[in-house]
Amino acid sequence: MAMCFGLWILALALRLQAGYGQMVQMDPSKSGFVGSQVELRCIFVNSNPPVKISQVTWQKVVNGTKHNVAIANPALGVSVLPPYKERVSFKQAAVRHRTPSLEDTTIVFSNLQLSDEAAYICEYTTFPAGNRENTVNLTVFARPSTRMTLTSPTIVARAQKRKTTVATCVSANGKPPSIIRWDTRLKGEATFQETRNQNGTVTVRSNYMVIPSRETHKQKLTCIVTYRSEKITDSVVLNVQYEPEVKIEGFDGNWYLNRQNVQLTCRADANPPVTVYQWKLLNGSIPSNVEIKNNTLFFRGPVTYDLAGTYVCDATNGIGTRTGIVDVNITEYPNNLPVEDPDPSSDLHNPGAAIGGAVGGVVLLGLAAILLFVFLRRRQRTFKGDYSTKKHVFGNGYAKAGGLPAHPPMPKNLQYPDDSDDEKKSAQIGVTGSDFDADGEDLKRPYFTVDEGESRDYDERTLAFQYDPEPELADDMISQTDGSVISKKEWYV
Repeated sequence: MAMCFGLWILALALRLQAGYGQMVQMDPSKSGFVGSQVELRCIFVNSNPPVKISQVTWQKVVNGTKHNVAIANPALGVSVLPPYKERVSFKQAAVRHRTPSLEDTTIVFSNLQLSDEAAYICEYTTFPAGNRENTVNLTVFARPSTRMTLTSPTIVARAQKRKTTVATCVSANGKPPSIIRWDTRLKGEATFQETRNQNGTVTVRSNYMVIPSRETHKQKLTCIVTYRSEKITDSVVLNVQYEPEVKIEGFDGNWYLNRQNVQLTCRADANPPVTVYQWKLLNGSIPSNVEIKNNTLFFRGPVTYDLAGTYVCDATNGIGTRTGIVDVNITEYPNNLPVEDPDPSSDLHNPGAAIGGAVGGVVLLGLAAILLFVFLRRRQRTFKGDYSTKKHVFGNGYAKAGGLPAHPPMPKNLQYPDDSDDEKKSAQIGVTGSDFDADGEDLKRPYFTVDEGESRDYDERTLAFQYDPEPELADDMISQTDGSVISKKEWYV
């Protein structure tokens, strides 16, 4: 009997243990910034049949050791221990009643501090289920303070050209640490340094270094601090002081005798501005007709050879003195300066000019075609070659070119025997008929053209010079200045 009762008690305990499993609900983690407020939720889910809550205790775990923070007891009331008494309270007012309700024992941290970061346990003491608890991890962030400063209100450019720290960007006491970068057109470099503080925060410092010069004056320098998902920017404009940068204007290389109204001006870029200008002429003194006004030399009257020389301008500011030099030479006559071509792009925007240019081009092409046509026609009508290459046909019917004697010997006739099989030999025969005048004008003509030869009637064996008294020129024949005629067909074909 006793054994049966013991087994029943064990079964009931196991049943209660299974039924009262995880009954404390909490968030696994919470976070907040220093100085802010955060809630740590703790809710007890009662079972069926319900259990009796005897006490609720909040504890902080530091290096494995539990430290009480707040206690809620139905009989004794609520108690918050130092140093949390002024900053920790139970969220639900029912917890503080004479007959309290302890199912929701969420606590509120006010004015959160870095030292509050830890793991917190919410423990319920119940009957008959025993103790039930859960844990939340609290993380505390520290938003850094960011500032950017110039190393000095005024930065001086020195002749040594050494890199100098011109600005500093600091993100102090941040948790987690910030990330710093620079945005600028300056060609410098940045250095970075992190310092871990005793309270767990980190201070990040970055210095920007550059060689101060006239080019760095009035340049903008921006520091960008990234903290978690936030971006913080701060900018400064550099104020760099430097010696004057001097140049002399006014001499255009065309100072000639009797030219009027010439002058030289000393231009200086300086910070701070130039306070003193001094003019001088090397190996001489400033001409008497020159008037000095501030940074300008006015040459009164016409230009003479006396104005030639090397002019020097000294410009001085609070940093130093720099010099500008110009060599002035005088010519007798003006220089012929090249005339600048007009902007060709302007014609592209002038429709009238474009149309006029197109029409002019067409007209020029037409004239060129007409001149070429006339030239070819005249060449076809008039012989332009060398007379020594004219083509002649003699009484023997062979063509020959080149220079010939004015009156070549001419036989009266040529005869070939009919019944000779040997080589045919020529012999003189008497001339029959009165067509050929041996002592007349026909004898003075040593040749005739092909067309003339073809127009005569010849004997089968005899070729004779036969000319009409006054021959008519064919359409394709052209008279020459020496009295001869040539055939266009024979010459040009």
